[in-house]
Amino acid sequence: MVFSSILFLLFFLPALCLCYFCLPARFRAARNIMLLVFSLFFYACGGTDYLPILLSSIAVNYLCGVLADSKCSKAVRRIGLWTAVAFGIGMLGWFKYAGFLAWNLNALGAGLAVPQIVLPIGISFFTFQGLSYVIDVYRGDAQYQRNPLYVALYVALFPQLVAGPIVRYSTVAQEMIGRKETLSEFSSGAVRFLFGLGKKMLLANAMGEIADGVFAQLPQTMAASLAWLGAAAYTLQIYFDFSAYSDMAIGLGRMFGFHFLENFNYPYISRSVTEFWRRWHISLSTWFRDYVYIPLSGSRCARWRSMLNLAAVWMLTGLWHGAEWTFVLWGGWFFLLLSGEKLLWGKALERLPRAAQHGCTLLAVMLGWVLFRSPDAVYAGGYFAAMLGLGGGAADGQTVYYLLEYWPEWIVCVIAALPVKVWLERRLPEDGTSPGALIRVWGPKLAVLILLALSYGKLATGSFNPFIYFQF
Repeated sequence: MVFSSILFLLFFLPALCLCYFCLPARFRAARNIMLLVFSLFFYACGGTDYLPILLSSIAVNYLCGVLADSKCSKAVRRIGLWTAVAFGIGMLGWFKYAGFLAWNLNALGAGLAVPQIVLPIGISFFTFQGLSYVIDVYRGDAQYQRNPLYVALYVALFPQLVAGPIVRYSTVAQEMIGRKETLSEFSSGAVRFLFGLGKKMLLANAMGEIADGVFAQLPQTMAASLAWLGAAAYTLQIYFDFSAYSDMAIGLGRMFGFHFLENFNYPYISRSVTEFWRRWHISLSTWFRDYVYIPLSGSRCARWRSMLNLAAVWMLTGLWHGAEWTFVLWGGWFFLLLSGEKLLWGKALERLPRAAQHGCTLLAVMLGWVLFRSPDAVYAGGYFAAMLGLGGGAADGQTVYYLLEYWPEWIVCVIAALPVKVWLERRLPEDGTSPGALIRVWGPKLAVLILLALSYGKLATGSFNPFIYFQF
């Protein structure tokens, strides 16, 4: 089940709201249990075979959190920590990388049987969330939770279970026990959710149709203009697809009294790759910084060691996204860019005009997305060659078709990728009865009603595809 589906919008969410809010607010435990039951059902809709894996992860992380508490001896705490790490990484290693490892060993002549393993939905996200809980308890940054149902709710909470954002336990620990649901918060969350729904159905899916059409072709016969258009379409698709899911998750969390941290902050306005990664998938970047980069000594060491730490983070970041060499190369690409900005051309980049900084950054990111989208390294190499005009010439009619057929979506995507909302909020008064204040209050609500109608029209015609990050 996904958020942008009729099943979720017309059945799951109304049923949850009815069952949840019919319980008096003073019965916090009952509301939490109701939310947990619906969250587990939500996950089971993606495949009941995966549910035991999720429950096992919850159970192991709960028990390891008990052992990692500061009241236990140092030896016991270490056992709790490393058991959680071994279980989480081992589970990821088997389900996500066993086939990849066997395939590569066979390429060296090992002759192993390649296991055919179905990747459980959201395993990368709920594994990282469970690990962050145990690590924070071990470090003393969070108290262990005595009630296993609260740990289960933290890991399995349906808004962020399948595709993030990765939520720190300390962010929601108090809200699980003492949150207050209000009508204004519910309304605010619903508006945020519907903006995300509109992003997904009207923008991400449209750009996805273009990107899928282009990347399905052989790069050897692809015109340069079409290759660049496909790269631009995927650059917009992955942003609106993933940020839409984050918007919907944050909005759903707020409807039920939870406040998740922002996961995207207009990354395509960045003036450097370093800034881009402060704005893109913030929860994942923060996770690797806090649990991998800093424990490896971060930048508080010799320069060569710092670069080695950064290389390790980006190799792991690439592999986290998938068991393919294209993801490893994608991580290596950003390692080179970040290292270069830090050691070589960072100062020179800052002296360029602002437009040039934006252009250089966007070009570097777009090239990275070509690697990310390509099925293998050979295809990526051919695609880059096509972008240089070494494929099917300079231009063709397909480029014109995709521009004319989707011109409204192209225009809206460019506008929506800019912080127009932030600019308007700075200029519109917050209080009073002036036209500006009324627009500030009622404008978003009217806008989401229009988006809901348009999105439902897309759903009714069956023009729907899953979120990109479901595969991770």
